[in-house]
Amino acid sequence: MPVPMSLINPEVTVDKPERLTKKDALTRWVRIPKETPLPSHTMKQVPYKHRGSTYAEDGIRLTGSQQFIDSMLNLLRPLLERENATERLQLVYSESVDRETQRPTGSWNCYIQVHERGSEAKHFNQSYGAVTYSAVPVA
Repeated sequence: MPVPMSLINPEVTVDKPERLTKKDALTRWVRIPKETPLPSHTMKQVPYKHRGSTYAEDGIRLTGSQQFIDSMLNLLRPLLERENATERLQLVYSESVDRETQRPTGSWNCYIQVHERGSEAKHFNQSYGAVTYSAVPVA
């Protein structure tokens, strides 16, 4: 007999995927306490040598104009702390293409995830110092 997903992962509550109504989603959003930790502290890392899709892992997807994406990245600046000796940011920032013509659309997409570094990189970074982006001059 299969084990219910709710016993494997407490965030999964039923066999059928749930979807909040707009009203329920807005209510949830408004009720998030202001002291809730930032994504830089709550985003779980993708394990080293993870195989397969990372769709179900913690991540951020931004789409739209570069101006919009950059304004959101500015708000997410604390995530740069996760580029360190033991973790790295998986960051893809590219122009979207039309599925049929494969031509650029003028719209952009940006995907961000935190990945665990391998033992070799961790050892190197501990021995020689990690390359971080906290010292990059801000425009």
